[in-house]
Amino acid sequence: MTQKVPEIPPRFTDPRPVLAIGSALWLVATLVVWVSGDRWESLRPVCLMGLAVGLLGTTIFLIQRRGARRGDKGAQTGL
Repeated sequence: MTQKVPEIPPRFTDPRPVLAIGSALWLVATLVVWVSGDRWESLRPVCLMGLAVGLLGTTIFLIQRRGARRGDKGAQTGL
Protein backbone atom coordinates (compact mmCIF):
# COMPACT_ATOMS: atom_id res chain seq x y z
CA MET A 1 0.00 0.00 0.00
CA THR A 2 1.18 3.46 -0.82
CA GLN A 3 0.83 5.97 1.95
CA LYS A 4 0.16 9.58 1.18
CA VAL A 5 3.17 11.73 2.07
CA PRO A 6 2.16 14.89 3.95
CA GLU A 7 2.99 18.29 2.49
CA ILE A 8 5.93 20.19 3.96
CA PRO A 9 4.69 23.36 5.71
CA PRO A 10 5.48 26.55 3.76
CA ARG A 11 7.50 28.00 6.65
CA PHE A 12 10.06 25.21 6.12
CA THR A 13 10.33 25.71 2.36
CA ASP A 14 10.52 29.52 2.24
CA PRO A 15 14.11 30.56 1.35
CA ARG A 16 13.68 34.22 2.33
CA PRO A 17 14.49 33.86 6.07
CA VAL A 18 17.55 31.75 5.31
CA LEU A 19 18.84 34.28 2.78
CA ALA A 20 18.20 37.22 5.09
CA ILE A 21 19.67 35.69 8.24
CA GLY A 22 22.64 34.20 6.43
CA SER A 23 23.49 37.47 4.70
CA ALA A 24 23.09 39.40 7.95
CA LEU A 25 25.43 37.02 9.77
CA TRP A 26 28.06 37.34 7.01
CA LEU A 27 27.73 41.11 7.21
CA VAL A 28 28.27 41.06 10.98
CA ALA A 29 31.27 38.72 10.58
CA THR A 30 32.75 40.99 7.91
CA LEU A 31 32.35 44.05 10.11
CA VAL A 32 33.92 42.29 13.12
CA VAL A 33 36.86 41.06 11.03
CA TRP A 34 37.35 44.48 9.45
CA VAL A 35 37.23 46.35 12.77
CA SER A 36 39.52 43.92 14.60
CA GLY A 37 42.51 45.05 12.53
CA ASP A 38 45.47 42.83 11.72
CA ARG A 39 44.45 40.00 14.04
CA TRP A 40 41.81 38.56 11.67
CA GLU A 41 43.05 40.09 8.42
CA SER A 42 43.47 36.68 6.75
CA LEU A 43 39.71 36.04 7.14
CA ARG A 44 38.59 39.12 5.22
CA PRO A 45 38.41 37.30 1.86
CA VAL A 46 36.32 34.53 3.43
CA CYS A 47 33.84 37.04 4.83
CA LEU A 48 33.65 38.96 1.57
CA MET A 49 33.02 35.73 -0.36
CA GLY A 50 30.28 34.86 2.13
CA LEU A 51 28.62 38.18 1.32
CA ALA A 52 29.08 37.55 -2.41
CA VAL A 53 27.50 34.09 -2.20
CA GLY A 54 24.58 35.52 -0.23
CA LEU A 55 24.10 38.19 -2.87
CA LEU A 56 24.27 35.58 -5.63
CA GLY A 57 21.70 33.38 -3.86
CA THR A 58 19.36 36.32 -3.34
CA THR A 59 19.71 37.33 -7.00
CA ILE A 60 18.93 33.81 -8.22
CA PHE A 61 15.92 33.63 -5.90
CA LEU A 62 14.56 36.98 -7.14
CA ILE A 63 15.03 36.01 -10.80
CA GLN A 64 13.26 32.68 -10.25
CA ARG A 65 10.42 34.34 -8.33
CA ARG A 66 9.95 36.93 -11.07
CA GLY A 67 9.83 34.17 -13.68
CA ALA A 68 7.34 32.17 -11.63
CA ARG A 69 5.07 35.19 -11.24
CA ARG A 70 5.22 35.88 -14.98
CA GLY A 71 4.41 32.25 -15.70
CA ASP A 72 7.65 31.35 -17.50
CA LYS A 73 7.85 27.70 -18.51
CA GLY A 74 11.24 27.00 -16.88
CA ALA A 75 10.64 28.83 -13.61
CA GLN A 76 10.26 27.10 -10.28
CA THR A 77 6.83 26.91 -8.72
CA GLY A 78 5.76 27.94 -5.26
CA LEU A 79 8.01 30.98 -4.86
